[in-house]
Amino acid sequence: MNFYALDAVTVAQQLLGKEIVRRWDNGSVSRYVISETEAYFGEDDKACHASKGRTLRTEIMYSEGGYVYVYLIYGMYWMLNVVTGEKNHPEAVLIRGINDIVGSGKVGRELKLDKSFYGESLISSSRIWIENPLDSHPIKYVSAPRVGVDYAGEEWRNKPWRFILQR
Repeated sequence: MNFYALDAVTVAQQLLGKEIVRRWDNGSVSRYVISETEAYFGEDDKACHASKGRTLRTEIMYSEGGYVYVYLIYGMYWMLNVVTGEKNHPEAVLIRGINDIVGSGKVGRELKLDKSFYGESLISSSRIWIENPLDSHPIKYVSAPRVGVDYAGEEWRNKPWRFILQR
């Protein structure tokens, strides 16, 4: 089974400690440990972009898991999301931290993301993908409420769907 076909909450937890691999235009490669994630779970999740239904912006979220969903906020930050779940059930995991970089906008800036990453396959891309680390060891993490989703109401704001790697 495709790892990315699992639900967003499970994938958000299991992405912790994995590495985002970024191949740059000059051919060099950088690796970043995923240290913080946040799950968004379908149209019923009022904090999820898909809660407003299928739009041009959210179309990729309706694909099977394994694609990149990027979007621009404040006209300057590209947010990296991993599409998860089954086809036509829009779920995604926001990557909120890599290495010692905390903040989803900072993640996008470090990875030099732009609109061209929208819909990129994490399975077959030659410029961005996710791998298990070479020195795999048990992962410990804590859960917390999601950040910046006050508009979604108390129930959805307080879901403990933010996961932070403990080192």
